[in-house]
Amino acid sequence: MENRISLKGLESYEAATDIQRKRVGKDPHYDLSGIPADRMREEFAAFIMHRAGSVSLMTVYEERQFFKKVCSFLQKRAKRVERFCDRDKETWMRQFKGWMMSEGIPLTIEKHGVYGNASTGRSGLLNYFIRLLEFIGQGETEEKETDRDIWELDRLDIPFRANPIKNYRTINFTRIPQPAIREELKRGIYLNLQKEAIACVQKEMTAMRRLTGYLAEKQKGVQSCRDISREVLEEYLTYLKTEDTATKSLHADLNRLRSILESIGKACGYANLELLFLNRDIPPARQPEFRVYSDSELQRLNAGIVKLDEQIARAMVIHQMLGTRISDTLTLQTDCLYEYGGETIIRIRQMKTKTFEKPVSRDLADLIRRAIAYTEERHGPTRFIFVDDKNPENPLPYNRLQNKVVEMIHKEDLRDDNGRLFGFGSHMFRHYYGAKLTEMHLDDFTIAKLLGHGSVRNVKYYRKMSNQTLADETREVRNMLSEIILQSLDGWEEEYGQIREDAGM
Repeated sequence: MENRISLKGLESYEAATDIQRKRVGKDPHYDLSGIPADRMREEFAAFIMHRAGSVSLMTVYEERQFFKKVCSFLQKRAKRVERFCDRDKETWMRQFKGWMMSEGIPLTIEKHGVYGNASTGRSGLLNYFIRLLEFIGQGETEEKETDRDIWELDRLDIPFRANPIKNYRTINFTRIPQPAIREELKRGIYLNLQKEAIACVQKEMTAMRRLTGYLAEKQKGVQSCRDISREVLEEYLTYLKTEDTATKSLHADLNRLRSILESIGKACGYANLELLFLNRDIPPARQPEFRVYSDSELQRLNAGIVKLDEQIARAMVIHQMLGTRISDTLTLQTDCLYEYGGETIIRIRQMKTKTFEKPVSRDLADLIRRAIAYTEERHGPTRFIFVDDKNPENPLPYNRLQNKVVEMIHKEDLRDDNGRLFGFGSHMFRHYYGAKLTEMHLDDFTIAKLLGHGSVRNVKYYRKMSNQTLADETREVRNMLSEIILQSLDGWEEEYGQIREDAGM
């Protein structure tokens, strides 16, 4: 076979933008001559072609650095090996990790969250080698994706409800310590993936990891979901309330746990799981503090936002002016504007609920059109207005926007009225928008329509936030009414005079 794979002939190259093609140069390619055996060369070439069909051109291009290091490893530690399947995965991993350590290549990397929290994960090179082994192993054994302990979502044979601004790629079962529960959980998750959003499924995984961690420590005899009795559940609930008090929302966590256990019961035929929970087991949801930015806080934030990359800044300003959820802002589509009756109307496809429309100002419409033009100039026609530069078919990831804004807040040392650093309160902008609508004395129905709510039920929260403004704006009128009433009491009988004295009037 030819010892060269040109990126120009790959599927991802055809789907790339002109800017991405310029970045990879005139002759981007993989040189397979560094792989010692012909059969291994064929296997590696098949893996590269698979990657080219599932990730962006920039990812395939950047992974060349990993490819070259793997070639160096094979030249030193696998000279006499004909095929990857000649060694089992454990042997390959042991030898590859040993080679990495001898070369001074770290096995792990430290990841830092936007709020300063740190975590440790596998290095990019190690992840690349694992993907290679899993791909080749899948080809040899035809193992189903659902038989694995880490599911690649794009390899599953079922459609599922993905969130385009949250980059969920895998479901990881490796942290379930009981083998039988791990397999039972896979069946329940597979069932729920067909009817629930991936974000809900991931929360169910978190709830099950917490439960199985408790079982491994406190209830070692429970090795299957069939062994989870009402008594076991009650002891777990007591544990959550007395020892593991770090869980922020027992209401949400236990609801997700009940959902996945019931699905496991249906999938595995375990009758003990169907009526395991009682309604009183789940505490009421905590009512979150319904906060809103003050005018001065918003001014300080926007003074920093305008210093961001121009398209990021546009996204944040449009988000404020629309009063949408951040998921709805980042998934705005390039056909969202149209003219009707002399007004510009925007169509907002809400991620959580249904699509709704509302008129927008001329200034906001112009800003949205400039954002569309910016994206088209760099990536050509796209579905979304704000896109992922590495993969323009997808919207701008939420965490990338969050990172940019939080970095700016720390750099500019932006603080709220209480002297605390701002967080990324994307929903606070929506609260501000709703509160301002109430200050304009609009009726509840109109406010609900402008916010995209299906009912007026939640408008009361925005009115509550605006009570001080209502008090300030109506003080003069209220004082005048009080004076009129007081004057009308003059000359009335003695009992009314007594009422005035008792009330301190």
